[in-house]
Amino acid sequence: MGDPKGFINISRKESGNRPVHDRLNDYSEVEQTLNEADRRQQAARCMDCGIPFCQWGCPVMNNMPEWQDAIYKGDWKSAIDLLHVTNNFPEFTGRICPAPCETACVLALHDEPVTIRENEAAASEKGFEKGYIKPNPPKKRSGKKIAVIGSGPAGLACADLLNKAGHLVTVFEKDDAPGGLLIYGIPDFKLAKNIVERRLNILMEEGLIFRTNTMAGKDISGKELLDSFDAVCIAVGAMKPRDLNIEGRELKGVHFAMEYLTQQNKFVSGKLSCGKELINAKNKNVLVIGGGDTGSDCVGTANRQGAKSVTQIEILPQPPLKRDFDNPWPYWANIKKTSSSHEEGCTRLWNIATRKFTGVNGNVTRTEIAEVKWIRGDDGKMHMNEIPETIKVIDTELVLLSMGFVHPVQEGLLDSLGLEYTERGNVKVDKNHRTSKEKVFATGDSISGASLVVTAIMSGRRAAISIMEYLEAK
Repeated sequence: MGDPKGFINISRKESGNRPVHDRLNDYSEVEQTLNEADRRQQAARCMDCGIPFCQWGCPVMNNMPEWQDAIYKGDWKSAIDLLHVTNNFPEFTGRICPAPCETACVLALHDEPVTIRENEAAASEKGFEKGYIKPNPPKKRSGKKIAVIGSGPAGLACADLLNKAGHLVTVFEKDDAPGGLLIYGIPDFKLAKNIVERRLNILMEEGLIFRTNTMAGKDISGKELLDSFDAVCIAVGAMKPRDLNIEGRELKGVHFAMEYLTQQNKFVSGKLSCGKELINAKNKNVLVIGGGDTGSDCVGTANRQGAKSVTQIEILPQPPLKRDFDNPWPYWANIKKTSSSHEEGCTRLWNIATRKFTGVNGNVTRTEIAEVKWIRGDDGKMHMNEIPETIKVIDTELVLLSMGFVHPVQEGLLDSLGLEYTERGNVKVDKNHRTSKEKVFATGDSISGASLVVTAIMSGRRAAISIMEYLEAK
């Protein structure tokens, strides 16, 4: 620990966001950066606890105290080297991770945890700036070939480790560019696409092969994959969205959130031009159904498109501002989160159920909603009851369904391989990420359901290790 009294003498200082009136006019990253002196001071606040709860809270188990100390000392090479031991892509998680490490930080007991996420992003940028992060192809190839299906964070993490071990890895991606949700799911104002492309270029220089515009199960069959590769890893994510089967669902103007976000990312990148087919919030009353991060991304995108109003509703109760007694430190803090998108203008409502959509000439114009009350039943479970006197109708010309995802898309590749599924519809695997099919592994959201990018990276790394053990045993 570089400064034993750092956490006493130095207050938490965040980078902060660009002014709302400025950032609403573009899709550049919202978050600002601290100067190097301030950043090193923030790293000095780490207490190097005897038990690093921050590491316990991190899915990839980053060695927080060690690389905080390296930042404090200005040893950026050691900082990024330590990060890469546990995390393939700290420049991604340093921007978009909700930082469970910070809620587990001992200083979080006083609401002033170390700025771990921001420090991670800073170390990554210094690593690129100073040339510490550069292609390092394996010196020797094993002759084994592995197919990774899906190029999101789990697929990339798995492919990266396998490639570093000397195996020849081909990543299949259904879209026109690799990156999965990093490219076509997360808005540019949260994660600039040049940041993702920078890492993808390194992976390609190290020998990873990407086959884009290739739908596994259609453009290449499951049998072809099994015949051509020594192992196959499924990393297709959990892309089956949860639908809302109510009256008026078929009306124009009701869309899934990912359809909206993917289209906008393609538009920002110049791959789509303005046209009637684009989903546009300009001058419309927008209703976002679902209170999670994806819903927040919809809010920020709608505001940038010039929405007349944006309302976000959540069927669950409003979280508390502080931890409840049954949600103690160092567990994840289930408290109300206000994102940068919410700061830009949004009406947020909780305990709200959507009853039906109505429209004119086939286009949605209004939504009927009602407040709900949650009551614990005799079975011990919470049950939702509508409050009839609270039913009301609001104007909505654009509805974005952001209620999460139920499981991976089973039709196509997964069904053709004859994989077994869990009760929730995810790909069933054992503790070594092996599926019910010989030499087929699975990882990420396809086995867990929708989760965090950092959790996907962790899962991809574990799958890679299991695949390497399988190949060695063979």
